[in-house]
Amino acid sequence: MPSLSPAEWQALELSLRVSVWNVVVSLPVAFAVAYVLARCRFPGRTFLNCLVHMPLVLPPVVTGYILLLLLGTHGSIGGWLLRHFGIVFAFRWTGAVIAAAVMGFPLMVRAIRLSLESVDPRLEVAASTLGASPLMVFLTVTLPLSLPGVVVGAILSFARGLGEFGATITFVSNIPGETRTLPIAIYTFLQMPGKEDAVIRLTALAVVLSLGALLISEYLSARVALRVRGADA
Repeated sequence: MPSLSPAEWQALELSLRVSVWNVVVSLPVAFAVAYVLARCRFPGRTFLNCLVHMPLVLPPVVTGYILLLLLGTHGSIGGWLLRHFGIVFAFRWTGAVIAAAVMGFPLMVRAIRLSLESVDPRLEVAASTLGASPLMVFLTVTLPLSLPGVVVGAILSFARGLGEFGATITFVSNIPGETRTLPIAIYTFLQMPGKEDAVIRLTALAVVLSLGALLISEYLSARVALRVRGADA
């Protein structure tokens, strides 16, 4: 494949940065939400579950517009952050992180939740009867046994962040070097005459990155599952 132009490298670097930070920011929250959904019974649990999965069924443009209404400089949350802390998310790469995190959040929560639900509660009870505190039970039993789901969820969210377009362009626009991620760059070059080669290069790159993320997800989850089973044996 011919070498990428500076603008293409810029879009690639920004996409990778956004996707990495998306995982870093959303993983602790996703684990907490998945744990609540998997282990707790309370009024409103079904509503919370529906709310978590809303980005999967809403048009991404709608999700981006809601983010703009909430976190824009004149939004209820964004305006308060700007006035009191000088923090701005709209039309910034950090806003692209939030858009990617919101769109990938359901995938991460679902993978972790399924993994938590597969943990045998008798193992946790056994650890408790041996004198382990609830925190130690979580750290030594629950968390290690749920690691395959955590790994899969993190990588799926990373891959989703690489491909995020609709919510991102609606919330943070298309600013070269600031918010023009890989999908937005492809869209931009499609509108420009003579940029067919750039579109082909970036499309091929997006396919390779997405496929690579999925393969790594399968490999790591299998390795983690084997290690967990080996530790239990």
